[in-house]
Amino acid sequence: MAAHSLPRGLSFFHPVCLISTCCGLGLMPFAPGTWGSLAALPIAWVILTHWNIYVLLALAAILFFIGIFASNVYARRTNEKDPGPIVIDEVVGQLLVLSIAPLSWSYFLTAFVLFRITDIYKPWPASWADRSVGGGFGIMLDDIFAAAYAAAILYGLIVLFP
Repeated sequence: MAAHSLPRGLSFFHPVCLISTCCGLGLMPFAPGTWGSLAALPIAWVILTHWNIYVLLALAAILFFIGIFASNVYARRTNEKDPGPIVIDEVVGQLLVLSIAPLSWSYFLTAFVLFRITDIYKPWPASWADRSVGGGFGIMLDDIFAAAYAAAILYGLIVLFP
């Protein structure tokens, strides 16, 4: 599979490209969303090790709003509803799921797998947001809904298997 190309008129180092593709991870030739989700793991680990959940949630919120803008510009430049190279939405969704995960690689791995499953299958309302909400907000929103499902399942697993 070939690597994705950048939208016409935007260089790799343009802030819109750097943000929406997470420094080029979204341009990987295979499973860009998975690479975006993987990028969130060490970020969350460092934040939860040195700070706390509130710093992680603040980062997710900031990236969510920046992601709306960057994704909107990127999508308009490509004339696509949700271009594959945009992975800032996966990073934000994965950070939200990791915000409830205990600082353990087994829980982080579980959070990663759960988020990827819910992001790929998009249970309602993620599927609704993916189909019905346009622009950068729609690109970001379906991953927030997917993250809510993954976080709920992870929380249940944490309660059942502490």
